[in-house]
Amino acid sequence: MAKVLITNLLRDEIFSKFKSKSEDIFKRMKRLETNPNQGRIIGNVGGVAIKELKYEKFRFYCITDGHVLKFGSDDELAGLLIKFVRMSEKKDQKIIINKIKNILKSFGFDGF
Repeated sequence: MAKVLITNLLRDEIFSKFKSKSEDIFKRMKRLETNPNQGRIIGNVGGVAIKELKYEKFRFYCITDGHVLKFGSDDELAGLLIKFVRMSEKKDQKIIINKIKNILKSFGFDGF
């Protein structure tokens, strides 16, 4: 079973924007623990895959080890770390993806 982490900044943003719907969003994010292939891969920086989960008009972005996600066995997927880092609306999607890529290029996985 993979492990899903949500950054404190993103957690606070979800609580403030969605209020009562935030529980449903967190449940969707936690579903990646049992099904890490859920969502769409939208980029790759140095072996780190950037994935997107949709909820209504919002997108939630996570980063993970792209090699394990694509080619990993069940045992490797069980040790996979998935870290949710940002969210955006559809109109801001490209800007946020580029920011995530820049942070990964500069600081790597630990930049979040």
